[in-house]
Amino acid sequence: MSKKYLPIGSVVLLRNGNKRVMICGRIQAKAGSDTIFDYSACYYPEGIIDPANMFFFNHDTIDKVFFIGFQDQEELNYRNKLESLGELEICDGKILPKNR
Repeated sequence: MSKKYLPIGSVVLLRNGNKRVMICGRIQAKAGSDTIFDYSACYYPEGIIDPANMFFFNHDTIDKVFFIGFQDQEELNYRNKLESLGELEICDGKILPKNR
């Protein structure tokens, strides 16, 4: 089953959140972690002030979408690749498709 991803630059409010965040990465893992998240984000409108204060979350924790980021053919092609990856795992510090 494929996932649907929002484009980079999308602004969302997370469940139980009180401040909006802007998506700045997809298919992300915290350094040293073996958990893969759908997104990484920073506070909106501040941006990345401190990389240690990034948010990592999955699509199902988004409560409200305020803005959908820029989408052109390059984004659509890339998102199609992301959405067809299937189940992922971390191997030697890299995120890779399982059963490759």
